[in-house]
Amino acid sequence: MSLRAIPLIVIAFIIYNVVVLAGGNVPADDILNKQLFQIRMVSGADWVFRTSDLIILLTMILLFIELIKSTYTSSMQMIDHGLSMLVFIACLVEFLLVRQAASSVFFFIMTAALVDVVAGALIGIRTARRDLNIGADT
Repeated sequence: MSLRAIPLIVIAFIIYNVVVLAGGNVPADDILNKQLFQIRMVSGADWVFRTSDLIILLTMILLFIELIKSTYTSSMQMIDHGLSMLVFIACLVEFLLVRQAASSVFFFIMTAALVDVVAGALIGIRTARRDLNIGADT
């Protein structure tokens, strides 16, 4: 199996779990709201970048890459879509059952997994239809 078949959203899922669940008895909100850096803006306001912001940023980048991957047609894409569905199911189960996963950050990771599944399937169908139409013309 190729590494291209692995859904990248699982990286955000794993990072969230490592950061929050490895925190022990520290509440998830305390870990997610930890300030990583602060920048004074020209307006005079302070922009605070937190652990939660970093995880959401990483999730958006990984979702973008997943959407790009879904435009390719290959047998690996079917495996990728199946694994993406498993990642979404794991996110949904964890969101509903694990206390530390009941956060907006994890909700966005779960939503990104859902978008990956739905968009991957729709883009795959659209791409396959286009490939069939091109083949019919010859």
